[in-house]
Amino acid sequence: MEISQQFIAQLQALLPHEWEALAAAITTTPPAVSIRLNTAKGAHEARTTGLEPVPWCPAGRYLAGREPFTFDTAFQTGLYYVQDASSMFIAHVIGSLVDGPVRYLDLCAAPGGKTTAAIQALPPGSTVVANEVMPQRARVLCENVTKWGSPRCFVTSNPASDFKQLRHYFDVVAVDAPCSGEGMMRKEAEAVAQWSPALVRQCAALQRSIVDDAWHALKPGGLLIYSTCTYNSEENEQVVQHLIDTCQATTVEVPVEAGWKVHPGIGTSAHCYRFMPHLTRGEGLFMAVLRKPEGKAKPPKMKAVKARGNTAWPRGTEHWLECASDYSLAMRGDTIVAIPHDLEPCAALLHGVLHVLHEGITLGTVKGKNCVPSHALALSTALNPEAFARCEVDYATAMAYMRGETVVVDAPRGYVLLTHHGSPIGFANNLGSRANNLYPKPWRILSTHIPAQEPAVVTAGSCVHGEG
Repeated sequence: MEISQQFIAQLQALLPHEWEALAAAITTTPPAVSIRLNTAKGAHEARTTGLEPVPWCPAGRYLAGREPFTFDTAFQTGLYYVQDASSMFIAHVIGSLVDGPVRYLDLCAAPGGKTTAAIQALPPGSTVVANEVMPQRARVLCENVTKWGSPRCFVTSNPASDFKQLRHYFDVVAVDAPCSGEGMMRKEAEAVAQWSPALVRQCAALQRSIVDDAWHALKPGGLLIYSTCTYNSEENEQVVQHLIDTCQATTVEVPVEAGWKVHPGIGTSAHCYRFMPHLTRGEGLFMAVLRKPEGKAKPPKMKAVKARGNTAWPRGTEHWLECASDYSLAMRGDTIVAIPHDLEPCAALLHGVLHVLHEGITLGTVKGKNCVPSHALALSTALNPEAFARCEVDYATAMAYMRGETVVVDAPRGYVLLTHHGSPIGFANNLGSRANNLYPKPWRILSTHIPAQEPAVVTAGSCVHGEG
């Protein structure tokens, strides 16, 4: 890999004594491969040796190399997430600084790595709103949040400026800002090709605009977690300084161990944390936590949501949930969603001001007097394991199912929950001689190739639904 002389000059100015080591790491060393286990689904390592823990994330594991993740049912059903180890630092930040249930906004959330890490790290009872302005990326975010299975998450698709309407609503706001991507150069050729000083300036201006908008939505005394995957100070320390100068923000110290080799901020006394591949086993990451000054909160006014279409649903649908009494059901067109009772005011508020793509648990779609169970329900940690007949399928059948093919199952007629290694992979409607495949069309595996050996990165433990 060759990087431009302009970029090298920037590294020399930024790190006069380390630039050669960083440049060598970017151009000559392979990126690390790491995953984060979904402990809420009881995920644990399938292998007994060879998976080194990520020091700052208890659920993180390094792999020896890339696996055929696309063909791993555990990956497709949210038992783990493939994520750069440096990015997992968000879990340590949350675990160190957030105490008690909070409302958490991930403003630039796609594809969902830091969102699912936050869901995992936040105290029980917390609410997560994950936002992505770009429609295609927002669909990917929805897919990854759905696979993770939490009933306490919303996905929206709005520009950052729309969140001004939610003044003082969130206790914690994370801004993983769009950036020039210098920290991804080792993994992505596009990051090398697109880089220029002009792009850095453009990104820095956008970042300042986004954090200014995010600041309105943050409660007095709340935390803003700012991060990028780039090295230059214009997009990092200077954006932090912008909030210090214009919003009277103060940076918050995050406890780190010396052995992690996290680099401090450059040219600043503010608490900033840099991950760089010549020091840490991961890609480039910058993160800082800023606290908003205390003051009187002025929360947004509530707006009611009018039900659309059918307001009744087939009897017994609520019992598809393990703790049905904890949820309220609502119709969104012909779709039934289940929302934890305490999140109903949040749902009403978000629908009043934002474009909501996902909320709580999608139970199913009403068709006449029946309800077709949704794939989101199959992957939810709130699924009642006794609600449907279950059918364990082998790997070849699981792959055929995920490709959208017709499958034959040995199960009673009606809706059947298919499982592989005991973990739900989705629903089928068993007609007897065949079963209608209910796997979501946009999620289908397009390749007809199946690895000779089934991937075995992680598997589900005895506790598939609930903390394991």
